[in-house]
Amino acid sequence: MKFENYMILDFPSKSSNESFARSAVACFAAQMDPTLEELGDIRTAVSEAVTNCIVHAYPNGLGIITLRCRILKDNVLDIVIKDKGVGIGDLEQARKPMFTTGGSDRSGMGFTIMESFMTSFSVTSQPGKGTTVHMRRRLQRRT
Repeated sequence: MKFENYMILDFPSKSSNESFARSAVACFAAQMDPTLEELGDIRTAVSEAVTNCIVHAYPNGLGIITLRCRILKDNVLDIVIKDKGVGIGDLEQARKPMFTTGGSDRSGMGFTIMESFMTSFSVTSQPGKGTTVHMRRRLQRRT
């Protein structure tokens, strides 16, 4: 698929990098002139995806998170967040609202939030090989 612009970032799965990733995507998306609501939704979805990598993919240490953003035709922002961590054994169960493996301080709503804030959402995972979250958001065209 052709794109108008793109960026790729690799960063360690440190909690301090969650806000970095969220801000980087917001800055990249700014060239599309999003509304504040659209920008907030995108930032939240990215935050949830990156936090999942930090908390669940690499529970015993640091790993690498890859973030790719592309601007596609028809004013679509395409975002892929990928890790090479432990993966998800039961993806169907993990996508259910309120399910978490992260302990009592986690809501289990990450996938639900990502899906509700984006135009399209998919997640693939293989145990021992990692997880990929693919999200798209079609932005309003301002006149």
